[in-house]
Amino acid sequence: MSSTGNAVGGTGVSVAPVVGTDTEAGGRTDSGGGAWAGEAGAAMPPVPDDIRAAARTAPEHWLGTVDPAWRGEGEPPLWAVIGQWRSDADGEIVEWQRNEHYRPSPGMLGWPEPTDDVDAAMQLAATGYGPVENVALAAVAAELAVLTAPDGGAVSACTPEGDAVVPVFTSPEHLKRAGALAHRVLPLAEAFALVPEGQDLYLNPTGPVALRLSADDLSRAVDVLEAVGESASSSAAGSPVAKEEQN
Repeated sequence: MSSTGNAVGGTGVSVAPVVGTDTEAGGRTDSGGGAWAGEAGAAMPPVPDDIRAAARTAPEHWLGTVDPAWRGEGEPPLWAVIGQWRSDADGEIVEWQRNEHYRPSPGMLGWPEPTDDVDAAMQLAATGYGPVENVALAAVAAELAVLTAPDGGAVSACTPEGDAVVPVFTSPEHLKRAGALAHRVLPLAEAFALVPEGQDLYLNPTGPVALRLSADDLSRAVDVLEAVGESASSSAAGSPVAKEEQN
């Protein structure tokens, strides 16, 4: 699977900031090799209220601001940290440094709310906040709108790279942006049956990010779901409740 994304908004440290890790201002080390960028005397962006409050309780510290989409446990990875603020001895914010390795999440890029599970998985995969494999897993149970040609076949188009693909849409909102065109709404497997040999499905080309989905991607996703189902069935069969019912 491959994706193409288009930023439709700007990032801003004042948008839903989260206080992250902190280190003593006198002993800070730059993990990631020069990740932190800032100019002495440069104007600071507006200081979020929670950062200002944290600084009062932690003088002479660096206070990290984490992308609100990060939901992991423990210390966030460097790519999820927007930047860091430095507090002085009085607990006042006196410096801001942006993180050059920061990867903005869909919300911070200003992308619209996902219309469905497939769209959500695509946005997270495109920004590095979720695995790309989740797109195919979500698409297995989805119904897709396929544009149809006069002969009833699927309409093909070209990606920005010039590859032939079949555009499909995971929701009425994405389909509407393509215009008033003939289409069929089909389960994923039936949509693939209309795809000419050598082409892939092209998910949501009218959205902030588009992603190619191949038949191999679908096959792998089905295998994963079947393995999970078999594991769950085995666990249920071996449970005390199941054994009691058998008796």
